Amino acid sequence: MASARVEAERLFIGAGCNRIVNNVSWGPSGLVAFGAHNAVAIFCPKSAQILTTLPGHKAVVNCTYWLPSCKDAYKVENVENHFLLSGSVDGTILIRGFQIRERKWNGAFQVPEAHKKSVTCLTGILISQSVALFASASSDGSVYLWEVIIPSSFDDDCKITVLESLSVGPKPMVALSLAELAGDPGHIILAMGGLDNKIHIYSGDKTGKLALACQLKGHSDWIRSLDFSIPIWSDDEKNSLFLVSASQDRTIRIWKMVLHVSSANTEVPYRKGDTGLMSYIEGPIFMAGPTAYQVSLESLLVGHEDWVYSVEWQPPLPSRNGNVYQQPMSILSASMDKKMMIWRPEKTTGIWINEVTVGELSHSALGFYGGHWAPDGDSILANGYGGSFHLWKNTGIDYENWEPQRVPSGHFSAVSDIVWSRSGEYLLSVSHDQTSRIFAPWRSKTYTGNKIVWHEIARPQVHGHDINCVVIIKGKGNHRFVSGADEKVARVFEAPLSFLKTLNHAILEETSSSGDLHEHVQILGANMSALGLSQKPIYVNASNETSRMVHKDETDSLETIPDAVPVVLTEPPLEEQLAWHTLWPESHKLYGHGNELFSLCCDHEGKLVASSCKAQSPSVAEIWLWEVGSWKAVGRLQSHSLTVTQLEFSYDDSFLLAVSRDRQFSLFSIIKSGENVSYQLVAKHEAHKRIIWACSWNPFGNEFATGSRDKTVKIWTIQGDSSVKQLVTLPPFRDSVTALSWTGCDRSKNSGLLAIGMDNGLIELWHLSGGRIPGRQTELTPFIAEPAMRLDPFLCHVSTVHRLAWRSPDADNLKTMQLASCGADHCVRVFEVVYDN
Repeated sequence: MASARVEAERLFIGAGCNRIVNNVSWGPSGLVAFGAHNAVAIFCPKSAQILTTLPGHKAVVNCTYWLPSCKDAYKVENVENHFLLSGSVDGTILIRGFQIRERKWNGAFQVPEAHKKSVTCLTGILISQSVALFASASSDGSVYLWEVIIPSSFDDDCKITVLESLSVGPKPMVALSLAELAGDPGHIILAMGGLDNKIHIYSGDKTGKLALACQLKGHSDWIRSLDFSIPIWSDDEKNSLFLVSASQDRTIRIWKMVLHVSSANTEVPYRKGDTGLMSYIEGPIFMAGPTAYQVSLESLLVGHEDWVYSVEWQPPLPSRNGNVYQQPMSILSASMDKKMMIWRPEKTTGIWINEVTVGELSHSALGFYGGHWAPDGDSILANGYGGSFHLWKNTGIDYENWEPQRVPSGHFSAVSDIVWSRSGEYLLSVSHDQTSRIFAPWRSKTYTGNKIVWHEIARPQVHGHDINCVVIIKGKGNHRFVSGADEKVARVFEAPLSFLKTLNHAILEETSSSGDLHEHVQILGANMSALGLSQKPIYVNASNETSRMVHKDETDSLETIPDAVPVVLTEPPLEEQLAWHTLWPESHKLYGHGNELFSLCCDHEGKLVASSCKAQSPSVAEIWLWEVGSWKAVGRLQSHSLTVTQLEFSYDDSFLLAVSRDRQFSLFSIIKSGENVSYQLVAKHEAHKRIIWACSWNPFGNEFATGSRDKTVKIWTIQGDSSVKQLVTLPPFRDSVTALSWTGCDRSKNSGLLAIGMDNGLIELWHLSGGRIPGRQTELTPFIAEPAMRLDPFLCHVSTVHRLAWRSPDADNLKTMQLASCGADHCVRVFEVVYDN
């Protein structure tokens, strides 16, 4: 038999940002790089989509940095290849080439002999088209300066050498900035700051031998961010340089470094023609080669109410005649007080003031870890405590008008489970970040033209515990789901009217199963509870009163939680709307389990839900059956002695399959007659040598697959007398098998695709066919299992795959299918799989 041809491409990636300072970098190519668990994710602000994730690191990514940076890009405007640096918790630094025109990445090159502990900060400058310098700081108390020789060919590796290694003692540095000295391009200057509250200035020539030039004192807490401007012109000479510093003492300081002239004339003008209050407080004088520089405190900026984590100069802009680039006098700061501010000197007095503030009304941000300018200075981006991005664009023409924009979103911790809605309109995911999220393709032509773009459209549950499992109730009726968390209670949620109407806007051209029920839904949305547990409904009649109360009392404190205002969305929502106004009300709690919930599943009729919890004894390892609607417990199935890791009903709902940490699987027959449910254990096998993590049924028949930590997948079939026989064992995989999902392709041949996810993040597709043909029960053909494809590592996860799920897997004959996956790398992914037999 000829092998089936299978191709897969990426449709969507949802991922949150690692919650750490220095993690995000906006490059001159217009792309933003950020660490998402062990991968570096790349997103395009214009399309609000994550384009790819770059594997390579074996530990969490702490910091990213583009070479050239936006500050240096004017030096090499036409260069084709840019480079991305990334540093991780294990001390590794990787560098990757990026070809701008073809949007192509080359392999990751590991910087040799890097740090022994976590890399906390990266900074760099371009010396010429072929040479760059970058500095790295680590929690091991060292700061390294590196030289990068950029190859002429894109496919060649960079040549990287250590120029200098500095030991800074027991208080490590967490902020760095590197620049060429004004008026002396042969010398460089490195500023570093950290836990000793001082800014250390090192200078040296481009061969990299650095000497401590001076220390700048003034801040009273840790230095969190430093950034040099490009040299400032004065009297037609590049004779001054500015350094901005931010600290946990809530202040920002601007330091000025000018060529030191004779003591008779220490006043070097700030800019030609400037007068007023620009006299500065004199600081130390330091030597760089034969040249002396005077440091002074230019300004102290006070305005933030919490730690200031990030400051950044606006990237250089061309002058009016276009041949000279100038440094705009504009600084962006981001703080844990949920605000980003743009600071500029007043035109008349020269005093630095806060001209723009964004983000201050957000209930969702919980503070910002970093703020970044777009290359053209027209947009600003913040990454927040909740792993979220917040983007504002200046849409004004004659005056500044900063409007929030759409950004990619996703979980900021391990994604534990995913499930498709009944008709495949959306994908629901749950995570250890204590949220559940709904991702959907937005089809409205008014928003995207003819293109279908995926977005997060709702965040139905924001919880006080890590969420481990979820299932959507199948069968007719309103959209409902059950989730299980690190508590002993399963919770039932029901879609409110605002979501049903939003969903109709999103799936404009598809028939929605929600449309026929709108008139019966009386709940508009839900409010968060103080402890983040139960979500209380907001009724349709009460919504007007709620919104009036919100507008009347604008002030809120940490003790009060403002009421949500559920709205029908006609465009994909912004982060602020998602976090507050798209909650679903909780309708029931299911009490019974003795430990944290671990697995959930629902039958295909929508009549029964099965649940399991973490267990170390047979009594706790019971599987509970719940009747949908009444939510009464109608069964307690006993078979296993340890945690039941996954449950799944067969497609005709006659069997329930359970797999467990005790290396066994159990098969129960389920018989429903009217209101009553009876069940019986019909088979139990010790199937693998290690924990069985996953199982999946064939949509066309009574075959099922089990996958284990022993790196094997086994296919089983149920024979007429309900006994179970093993059909085949697939060849051993390269790592533990942690997720399985079986979809049907051709009922007449009993053929389908089995998606297999592993502990290393990789996904393989296997073509399975033969056995007992549906509709011809007496006809037995040889059962064949053959590899169909291995997904490219660039498409896959970078750590454990937790769940795989095919969209609408029970169609009779499919050529184009969608496969969703989630994993420990914080990512939700959707692939389009084309199957051609």
